[in-house]
Amino acid sequence: MLRLDGKTVLLAIAAGALLAVAPARAEDASATATYKDIQATLGSVPDMFKTLPDVAVAGAWAEIKSVQLNPKTALDGKTKELMGLAVASQIPCQYCIYFHTQAAKLNGATDEEIKEAITMAAIVRHWSTMLNGSQVDLATFKKQTDQVFEAVKAKSQ
Repeated sequence: MLRLDGKTVLLAIAAGALLAVAPARAEDASATATYKDIQATLGSVPDMFKTLPDVAVAGAWAEIKSVQLNPKTALDGKTKELMGLAVASQIPCQYCIYFHTQAAKLNGATDEEIKEAITMAAIVRHWSTMLNGSQVDLATFKKQTDQVFEAVKAKSQ
């Protein structure tokens, strides 16, 4: 059996405390730098970011900034925000619905496009409920779907 004297135990506890503090300071610095970047980008730091622990702030902001706010992605801002609105409508999340509606409008979405995005979310939810609840065979569904698209392609040629 290993025996430790009081000094060794105290030293181990002190070392552990120092190790625990060092990363926290790095996380605090990273969060502080991230809050400055959010402020510079958005003009303020919305409270939603302050709900995160310091260790998560940089990653959350990087995700939003590199995809949602990035104009150089495969999808344009309007499309991304309409998708966000459609998903938010299905979750449902009143915060996300408000945010993505305003962001879609800011990105040029019309009221008709907003209505259509929400309607598409409803249609997908409806048929998902029907297909899942009825336990439609997935392999058969895929085969029939492929046949429909093959026929559509043939007609368009």
